[in-house]
Amino acid sequence: MADSSPTSLPIVTADAAKATVAVALLFEGDRYLLQLRDNIPGILYPGQWGFFGGHVEPGETPLEGLLRELVEEIGYHPSQPVELFGIYSDDRVLRYVFHTPLTVGLDQLVLGEGWDFKVVTAADIERGEAWSEVAQQVRPLGTLHRQILLDHLAQRSGL
Repeated sequence: MADSSPTSLPIVTADAAKATVAVALLFEGDRYLLQLRDNIPGILYPGQWGFFGGHVEPGETPLEGLLRELVEEIGYHPSQPVELFGIYSDDRVLRYVFHTPLTVGLDQLVLGEGWDFKVVTAADIERGEAWSEVAQQVRPLGTLHRQILLDHLAQRSGL
């Protein structure tokens, strides 16, 4: 079996056939920090809850890209190990999904990208939607994001 530890993941090159992204499952027990994506036509999952993270730049490993994105998007430097949870791919995007505990309060984070952010519960994930204070409405979780969260909850509960 190939080594898939974060330090052994490939360096991304500019000629990749798909967009390569790295995203973070930042969790507190069975609760997860999510970003409400900007409601801009043309982006993936506009106006929906999703993960922090983003495109991996050429020359970066997925982990390096994720750590850069977390600083850019919320000013967060994980204090616990960041581990690879899984790789999810479709016809457009190759997603490296990492997970690590969220070890600071929301008041210590600064939203630098996106419309809103919040910690969602397992019940929100099951329903596939969560309330946004900024939008003043319930907004859906991105379909794939919800599935990844359900996979993570199932793995952590031993199902």
